[in-house]
Amino acid sequence: MNYKELAKEVLLTEAKELELAAENLDFDFEKLVDLIVNSKGKLIVTGVGKSGLVGSKIAATLASTGTSSFFLHPTEAMHGDLGMIGKDDIVLGISYSGESEELIQILPHLKRFDIPLIAMAKNKNSTLGKYADFFLNINVTKEACPLDTAPTSSTTLTMAMGDVLAVCLMKKRDFKKEDFASFHPGGSLGKKLFIKVDDLLRKDTLPVVSRETKLKDAIVTMSEGRIGSVIIIDENEKVIALLSDGDLRRALMNKDFSIDCAIEKVATMNPKVINDKNILASDALQIIEDYKIQLLIVVDDEEKLVGVLHIHDLIEAGIK
Repeated sequence: MNYKELAKEVLLTEAKELELAAENLDFDFEKLVDLIVNSKGKLIVTGVGKSGLVGSKIAATLASTGTSSFFLHPTEAMHGDLGMIGKDDIVLGISYSGESEELIQILPHLKRFDIPLIAMAKNKNSTLGKYADFFLNINVTKEACPLDTAPTSSTTLTMAMGDVLAVCLMKKRDFKKEDFASFHPGGSLGKKLFIKVDDLLRKDTLPVVSRETKLKDAIVTMSEGRIGSVIIIDENEKVIALLSDGDLRRALMNKDFSIDCAIEKVATMNPKVINDKNILASDALQIIEDYKIQLLIVVDDEEKLVGVLHIHDLIEAGIK
């Protein structure tokens, strides 16, 4: 058995079913999207078995992209949780056959409360399809399973159809990255879009010396500062140079090196600075990477020192 070829066949089979579904879309998504966007309630997803598992993912995707949604198991609904469905809610029912008994049992109760029903099934004439106000066809010509029985292509298409719905709703709501990050404050995107330089800035007890300082005294200040550098300011307190441990090592290699020399002789003049502490930390990291530096100096509009941002601060904050 060539399992690489089998893997390729599975992927191509499922890809073909997605292409066929895309070619055969004949549904008025605008009407459905408007219904959901204008609803005052939630979009409740329900289904059993593999459809239920896929439904849980769809509900999670919807909830993280601006549509209030959660998954409700139809069996639990029949044993008290039906009360979780409010009069302003919409239900998305998923059953490939359209005949899942547990799901079918709650449909009369939904109609009794006049709850709009969106169905995902392979046959519009199935029980689920007949109850539905909106029908999304998830029929496939072939499962990727070699027995053509296990839900494979059909679950892939169902999940993709959920993504279709979520993306259409995002577009309708003009949902942006910042909105997505607000639902994922602990994730990498949340950190990337929310944490600013000012949130990580070191402002107190910074290693700062004047331009007249001798190198030997600056080394003491560098050791006490614990950031591997010394910031040099002029008589007007403007940042004019930076002495890094790299500058110091390079100076030590010069045959005319003197520890009593003026710090300006070995420091990096006009180091990279920014004058906006409110830029995103991720943007600051890009600057640090572009300039191949470890320390980014932040100044005000008069070029006076506000604080410093070390690359280690960004790493510890999880900025990537």
